[in-house]
Amino acid sequence: MASLLLQSSSRFCNGNSSLTVRSAGKHCSARPREFHLGRHGFVPRSTIFGIKLLGLQGWFAESKSILPMNLIQASDSSVGSDQAPEQDSSVSQSTLVGEDAAVFELNKQKISSWVSFSVVLGVVLAILNYIWIDPNTGYGNAFVQAMSSLSADNHEVVMLSILLVFALVHSGLASFRDFGEKLIGERAFRVLFAGLSLPLAVSAVVYFIDHRYDGTQLWQLQGVPGMHEFVWVMSFISFFFLYPSTFNLLEVAAVDKPKMHMYETGIMRITRHPQMVGQFVWCIAHTLWIGNSFMLTTSFGLLAHHLYGVWNGDRRLAIRYGEAFETVRSRTSIVPFAAIFDGRQKLPEDYYKEFLRVPYFVILALTLGAYFSHPLLQASSYHLNW
Repeated sequence: MASLLLQSSSRFCNGNSSLTVRSAGKHCSARPREFHLGRHGFVPRSTIFGIKLLGLQGWFAESKSILPMNLIQASDSSVGSDQAPEQDSSVSQSTLVGEDAAVFELNKQKISSWVSFSVVLGVVLAILNYIWIDPNTGYGNAFVQAMSSLSADNHEVVMLSILLVFALVHSGLASFRDFGEKLIGERAFRVLFAGLSLPLAVSAVVYFIDHRYDGTQLWQLQGVPGMHEFVWVMSFISFFFLYPSTFNLLEVAAVDKPKMHMYETGIMRITRHPQMVGQFVWCIAHTLWIGNSFMLTTSFGLLAHHLYGVWNGDRRLAIRYGEAFETVRSRTSIVPFAAIFDGRQKLPEDYYKEFLRVPYFVILALTLGAYFSHPLLQASSYHLNW
């Protein structure tokens, strides 16, 4: 459930499994076999924990950035040679069609960009509080009351109704992304997307917290030895799947121009739909712990939306990127580890290094923060009494 807040502002950027390979044109091309590797297509060895420390030039000059796929492996140093271009040892030696995930290039970071990110975040939270959360000025309470009146105040039905409205807005706008960006631009559409999705996500989270122990108790496992620890570990793991948005925070806030990304390393080797998998793990853990009809209903609504997102995300990426996405789909899987077990995904020997990168440490901090902020979240939700 906590994933809704980040999903509402991030899945738009990622397209549910996100593309990084661009076609030769602005967004698409009549030449589907030509692609731009982007700035992270290959990562030099001069990286530690995914941070590029030296101001090295990209592997391909701007004049060579558009290459047929059968020439992508070649660079000036490898022409006439049997040696492949040098790559980060943590990246598979096979040619990447997508982007090396979670690479954080320190030499390309601008203090002004992160200052802008902080300012944007503060402004967004202030506006969100004024127009939606604050009982005196916001419309959040009126929205929940409207959902309750339409559902005869049945808490399970109200929860499903809120999730349905969120899904329609969130996935609906994502489906119209290409048209919307052409109409008003990438940043403006990003603001529209987040501006409509975030309030609905907040309503879903607050209503869930306020009513999670309502409904009919179906089982009670909270007293079982080790259950609390099991739920904690499951929830901890789920957050590493739920938050791939940390790979491009500046785009999430529209400080950088939002792009579609197709990551092919890190968590994507396990599953190309990590948010769906993370939501499944989170729902299993919390359904076991709470064990009532309200939690079961909430899990059903969340998982139904995420399963639709899997289909819709793959559909959108296939339409936009064609053969490039088909290549990625052929060596990744929806079910965790499936592509690895059947040999379609070859893990590098030092695969663990793909997780020793700054964005994953950000996820770690967010995960611990979410756990320790539970009392604050609960107190704030009880105060709103939605």
